[in-house]
Amino acid sequence: MQHIIDRFISYVIIDTESDPNSDTTPSTKKQWDLANKLVEELKAIGMVDITIDDKAYIMATLPSNIDHKVPTIGFISHFDTTPDFTGANVKPQIIPNYDGKDIVLNAKQNIILSPKYFKDLVQYKGQTLITTDGTTLLGADDKAGITEIVTAMEFLINNPEIKHGKIRVGFTPDEEIGRGAHYFDVKKFGCDWAYTMDGSQVGELEYENFNAAGAKITFKGKSVHPGYAKGKMINSMLIANDFINELPKGETPQETKGYEGFFHVHHLTGSIEETVLELIIRDHSKKKFGKRKELIEKITKKINKKFIKQFGGDIVFVEIKDQYYNMKEKVLPVKHIVDIAEKAMKELGIKPIIRPIRGGTDGCQLSYKGLPCPNIFAGGHNFHGKYEYVPVESMQKAVEVIVKIAELTALDMIKEEKAKTK
Repeated sequence: MQHIIDRFISYVIIDTESDPNSDTTPSTKKQWDLANKLVEELKAIGMVDITIDDKAYIMATLPSNIDHKVPTIGFISHFDTTPDFTGANVKPQIIPNYDGKDIVLNAKQNIILSPKYFKDLVQYKGQTLITTDGTTLLGADDKAGITEIVTAMEFLINNPEIKHGKIRVGFTPDEEIGRGAHYFDVKKFGCDWAYTMDGSQVGELEYENFNAAGAKITFKGKSVHPGYAKGKMINSMLIANDFINELPKGETPQETKGYEGFFHVHHLTGSIEETVLELIIRDHSKKKFGKRKELIEKITKKINKKFIKQFGGDIVFVEIKDQYYNMKEKVLPVKHIVDIAEKAMKELGIKPIIRPIRGGTDGCQLSYKGLPCPNIFAGGHNFHGKYEYVPVESMQKAVEVIVKIAELTALDMIKEEKAKTK
């Protein structure tokens, strides 16, 4: 346990916040600080074929320790943290034998992590929690995943009696700004399949995610002195408001769950002359996803038709860009890779929680690049904010799952070979 704690803390105290406004990869120079550290650590534990490219993508190999031909599998995590909340000067707090009550993260600012609000806390009573000090995020997303992968590889190296095939590990920058898989060289990685260690609570196993698109909608207007504006002024902000009101009621992130899709307005800036609305479109169903994009176009045409005479042309301009797609389409044909992870959890006494991701991971993009890649729990909770925490026992469980998946992949293949020879 202490080994995991020390390793995790050594990662989270390094600021690796990514920047969506940057056009470089990685998007921030400080991500190199952890990337370079990871390369040295992989060398130190005995990994081979360690590479880091000019964009900070790290890959390494644990060679097979059996003579049988076994699929090459991979484990992947990202080392950047979200720009949604500061990751600078992280000061982790260790709470041993958690008593199930409120945790004072920051007495001065009266910031409290309470099970009354964050009900998941109750299930970790008696365990060791790592929290923030209330002024930063923690970085368990996804430095917990990296901790688990490195620790699992170290364990397999130190315990050669556990049989496994060739294993590849990959660590990526800029996942939090949607670019983690953009420059990931699937061919170079050379795996039959992989798993991202980027989920939340113990037992999570995910191979479905949203289809996703982003829309930028620009509204034009005409500014006239308000005292003489009758029949002349066109306020673009009010037109944007009309557009928002045309979206289906109850189909927002805060009002949906499970397989329910949504429209999410996340930025609105403007003046009388011009307003820009940005929203995201999400749905697990490919058909419903298409219908949602069609609705945006339909509303645009409706408003343009309304103002065509007064404005003298189109008043609303829409740009929709697909961001990623549901990995289910690529994983279902090789469903056995999910079955192996599920079996691993069950053998370890972990109840699998198989449910759709209400978001996306590197795995969905990698799946469409030819690397089927379900997502497995890393153990953290309340990502992207000051209430983030991770139970150390959850990280231990994730390490065990990685080891068990490697072992089962090898054993299942050996059994298949023996059955064929019979």
